[in-house]
Amino acid sequence: MDRRSALKSSLVAGAAAGAAAVSAPALSQGKIEWRMATTWPKNFPGLGVGAENLARRITTMSGGRLTVRVFAGGELVPPLQALDAVINGTAEMSHGAAYYWQNKNVGLSFFTGVPYGMTSRELAAWVRFLGGQQIWDEIYDQFGLQGFLSGDTGTQAGGWFRNEIRTVADIKGLRFRTPGLGGQVWQRLGASVTNLAAGEIFQALKNGTLDAAEFVGPYNDLALGFHQIAKNYYFPSFIEPGLATEAVVSKSKFRALPADLQEIVRTACQAEYDNVASDFYANDPRALETLVSKHGVKVLQFSDEILEAGAKASADVLAGVRGSDNALAKKAAESFVSALNLLRTRTQSTDSPFIRARERFFKLS
Repeated sequence: MDRRSALKSSLVAGAAAGAAAVSAPALSQGKIEWRMATTWPKNFPGLGVGAENLARRITTMSGGRLTVRVFAGGELVPPLQALDAVINGTAEMSHGAAYYWQNKNVGLSFFTGVPYGMTSRELAAWVRFLGGQQIWDEIYDQFGLQGFLSGDTGTQAGGWFRNEIRTVADIKGLRFRTPGLGGQVWQRLGASVTNLAAGEIFQALKNGTLDAAEFVGPYNDLALGFHQIAKNYYFPSFIEPGLATEAVVSKSKFRALPADLQEIVRTACQAEYDNVASDFYANDPRALETLVSKHGVKVLQFSDEILEAGAKASADVLAGVRGSDNALAKKAAESFVSALNLLRTRTQSTDSPFIRARERFFKLS
């Protein structure tokens, strides 16, 4: 059985067990139990494990006063209904990516990843210190929710393609899985875009519903088995330069917690955001080596023509949000752009020159 089939079998078995086990949160002896609905397959590297680690942190740090039970995508609700589960009370907590819910407010996309936007370090600086969290809170207030950064994949891979794409003309009519504002960019380049949960992408590639797909990068993509169908792997993603995942909790349930438990939730989310980043940084290069050496994957880069066209499309998508009549989305976009223009000065004056110098002059064996 290949890894993708094993992953699917785990999900099916978990869904049956989870459905039988779901019950109301425990409140005995002053202890609280929350259910966390996730968008990820069970035991999924990086993201799914990050959700499980977050639940474990909260449970351990609270001495068991607040226990979090994790449900993989499909166990409690379908993966892309995780947020709705918190809104309607089926769960107290969800773990996913804010841009999955852009149909509720496109401003949420700014808290996951923006085409040609912030790196993960820049995004965290905006959310934590430059007003991003306050705007995020305003958006989620409409739904009775509280969002926290909970994971960081870093700059993602551009995607898996059955055939090489060298020019913008090669993108026309391409059936491509990719979400968020980045999906709108690829649409402007001529692709037909859809969003699917992680566990659904492989089958869509296999049966020909998709011509191409992107998810995260080598660490996740190896586990999902995309290399069995497509061999052309493009880097880097210009639409997801610093993707963040989110943990979302019911605001009323969160506010009902004692102050120390609220702080534990906040601190655990921040710790796992940084832990997931290190997990991906350590395991992406090892997974990529496996993909190339054992599975014959071709690592390619997008042409300058595609990158330039993508940059123009990205600017047009951002301009559309900034000019919209959605007040909160516009507020998020304006704050994001202002922070990007500030933070990129540090990246470009300090980080980028160092990386270029190390590439040119510093070799070790």
